[in-house]
Order: sequence, then C-alpha cells, then structure tokens
Amino acid sequence: MAEQTQPKKYSKPLPHLDEENRPWWEALQRHELYIQKCGKCGDVRYYPRALCTNCMSSDTQWIKCSGRGKVYTFTTTYQNQAPGFRESLPYIMAYVELDEGVKMLTNIIDCAPEQAKIGMPVEVVYEDVTPAVTLAKFRPAR
Repeated sequence: MAEQTQPKKYSKPLPHLDEENRPWWEALQRHELYIQKCGKCGDVRYYPRALCTNCMSSDTQWIKCSGRGKVYTFTTTYQNQAPGFRESLPYIMAYVELDEGVKMLTNIIDCAPEQAKIGMPVEVVYEDVTPAVTLAKFRPAR
C-alpha cells in the first residue's frame, strides 16, 4: 500500500490581513499582482495603504501589474536559525523594481546565490502557502 504524504505545514510567520491590504491578498490568491494608484495625483505605491503617500488622498485604484521587473538590490542569507527560515538556507532577499515603477521586498527563487545580479530581469511566481495566503516571489525571467 502506498504511503500518503501530508502537505508540508508552512512554518514562517504569516501576514495579518485587514481591510487596508485585503484586496492585495485576494489578488495574490487568484495569482494576480496588483498595486495601488492614487486617483487624484496618479502616484503608484506598494505596499497597500489607505492614503496616498504623495498627496494623502483616499481615492485609491488597484492596477494589475505585468509581474515583470528587475532586481534593484539583494542580499543572500546563509545563516538564520529561526524556525521556518533555517530550512530555506541559503535564500535571497531582494527589492524588485516592478516595470510599473514601485519596489517590492521579496524573495528570489530558482536562482543560485552566485547567479543573482543587480539589474537582473525577474518575473513573479506565486506560492500558495495556506488556503488564505499566497505569496509573490520572483525568479529570473525566462
């Protein structure tokens, strides 16, 4: 009789969903990447906030992103003994500048640390970690 394996339990801290960021997380569950745009001044922003960081307007629109960008800066972590993180070593944390102009803190996956470069083109990958939470990570563009 074949053994049935249980799905791996996600052991890293999970985000807190609230009314301000719920549309972001709901879009990620659909494997879509959205950012906010101010309806008054046109400024784009990430991470989700109730007010525009440029003009303080509450007129917020959500715009769908291409999911493409480039590595703005990065670091590779080789030591982290926190549960959930030590199992992922080494991992690459990066700011990715999306084609739409905002910078996102994220992980670069499917990339050896020595291959990561500033300016490297990347594309979004969705990781479904729980039924309610999907994370946006990036890999080298294909």
